[in-house]
Parts: sequence; C-alpha cells; structure tokens
Amino acid sequence: MTRLKKFFLFCSGVDHSILEKCPTDENKYLGIGATVFFTGVLAFFSAGYALYTVFDSYIMAVVFGLVWGLMIFNLDRYIVMSMKSYGKWYRDLVIAVPRLALAVLLAVVISKPLELKIFEKEINAELVVMEQEVFKNQEDRVKERYQVQIDEQKQQIATLKAEIVSKTAARDTLARIAQMEADGTGGSGHKNLGPIYRAKKADADKAQVELDSLLALSLPLIKEKEMAITTLETAVQADIANLSRNGYGGMAARMDALHRLSQGSEAIYFASIFIMLLFIAIETAPIFVKLISYRSPYDYLLHEHEHVFQMANLEKVTLLSNEVHSKVKYDTEVTAHRVAANIVWQKELIDHKLKEKLEDLKINPYKWKLGQGFSE
Repeated sequence: MTRLKKFFLFCSGVDHSILEKCPTDENKYLGIGATVFFTGVLAFFSAGYALYTVFDSYIMAVVFGLVWGLMIFNLDRYIVMSMKSYGKWYRDLVIAVPRLALAVLLAVVISKPLELKIFEKEINAELVVMEQEVFKNQEDRVKERYQVQIDEQKQQIATLKAEIVSKTAARDTLARIAQMEADGTGGSGHKNLGPIYRAKKADADKAQVELDSLLALSLPLIKEKEMAITTLETAVQADIANLSRNGYGGMAARMDALHRLSQGSEAIYFASIFIMLLFIAIETAPIFVKLISYRSPYDYLLHEHEHVFQMANLEKVTLLSNEVHSKVKYDTEVTAHRVAANIVWQKELIDHKLKEKLEDLKINPYKWKLGQGFSE
C-alpha cells in the first residue's frame, strides 16, 4: 500500500486492521478520505485569503490559514469517522442529521472568503464607489456642523440687502414723482418748480438721507458677515482636508460589496448561490456516501469488533457488580448476626449476675446495704 493511500485512509478515519479483512471497501474509504483532505485544503486557502484582507501579511495569513485548515480537516475527519451504519435507514438518518447541519455550516463559512476571491475584480470596482460614498458622507457631516452658522449669516445678509433694496426703491419712487411734477408729466400736470414740487423734492431728499444712513450702517455689517462666511467655509475645507482617508477594503467591506453586487446583478447573485451550494455538496459528500451506501463488510466487521468489546466490558462490569453485591450482602448478614449474638450474650451475662446476687442475698441477707445495688 502506497503512502498516499495510507494517508487518504487515515483522513477517512478507517481502522486499517479491519479494512485489511475486507479490501472491497478500500476504494470507498479512499474517496472519502480524499474528500476530507481537499476540504481541509480549501479551508486553508479560504481562511488564508480572509485573514490576509485583515492583517495584510502573508505570514499571518499562512499561519492562521494553516491552523484553520487543520482544524476543519480534523473536524471533518471526526464527523465522518463517528458515522456508523446500523443497517436501519431511520436510525442512520437520525445520526446523520446533526452531522449534516454542522457540515453545511462549515461549508458556508469556507465558501464565503473564496467567493470574495472569485469576484475580487468586481468587488474592487464596487469598493471604489463605496469609498467615495463614505468620504462624501464624512464631508457632509463636516459641512452640517458649520451649515447652521453659515445659513444664519446668509440670512442676516439677505435681510440687510432686502432693507437696502426697499429703501432704494422708496427713494427712487419719490425722486421720480418729484421729477414728474417738475416736467409736468405727472402730479398737477403743469411744468413748475412751485411748492408742490418742493414738497415732493423734500420727501425724495429725506428718503435719500435715510438710504445713505442705512448704507453707512448696513454695508460694513454685510462685509463683516461675508468675511465670517468665508472664514467658516475655510474651516470646512480645512476639516475636510484633515479627514482620515484610510484604505477601504477590509473583510466586512468586501462582504458588503459582494452583497450590493448580488442585489444589483442576478448573474452574480446566482453565481454566489451556486458556489456556496458546491461547497455544501463537497462538505456533505462523505456523510451522504455513508448514509446512502449499503452496509458493507467493513461495517459488519466493525460492528462485530465493537460488539465483542461491548460484551466483554458488559461481562466484566456484571461480574464486578455481582462480586460487590455479594460482598455487601455477606458483610451485612455477618454483621447483623454478630450484633444479634452479642446482644444475646450480654443478656445472658446480666441474667447470670442477677441470679448470683439473688442467691447471695438469700444466704447472707444482713450484708445488704442500702444503695449498694449490683455494683459488686
């Protein structure tokens, strides 16, 4: 038997001493062992890629990937090795269900990082879009912090400008009315510079004075508030420039990108599903092979071997139990008999002493002393 065969048989968890008696089962367990081994290899690559996206280190990825692959290999080997055929499908199914559930869970865990690697180019393109969205959200949050103050300053500027526009319009109206009165196009309809014109001209001059006073007060305020807005906008740009622009491509981000791609593309969605189903099929294949296969000579010999051990153990335990029960019964009955004999002996001894005392009293009645009792 070659080393490769021995290794694959080791992967399947088969007992070599039993398998040698039924060589027809060798190919079956070679296939099961190879499947278990390659599942561990896939788990190694899956974990290695996943951990590389986290640590950005080939050494860390290889070390932790190797540990993960060996753990999955050992777990798969144990799952397959612990399945035994009992010749009754319902009993075999009950035993297989929790192992199938565990195998499906392992397949999903193993397949996800490999899906990320398969769709790496599409994911990298989506990560660029997601990165821009993240940066835009960061910039929007910075702008929101200053926007209230900027809007307040702009509102005050708009109010001042509106007041200037109103005063200017009122001045222009009064000046136009006075001009129309002077040239006869309005008012009394006669060209004159009389009292009516002078009154209207005085109103226009008064409006001009009010406008000049308002401009002298408002223009510096407007300029001050415009400078405040410029300062705030400069602060916004400075805070945006100081934002951290770390690389956006971790494990969680890549899984989110794959999810977004799956939602936007039916091809990627179904491809992701089929990849996961493929790994589930690979992971559960050894269990299904054992579940749907007829009971082979190896299963009979293994059951016979375990049954012999079980019966020998049962015999040993039964003999030991009987020995203990016999000893307990013997000790109990002997102790009870000894206690009963001691009681009878003590009673006879007391009766004998009492009898001797009575005889002594009959012979020497005057020697009795009050309180003497039976102490002698």
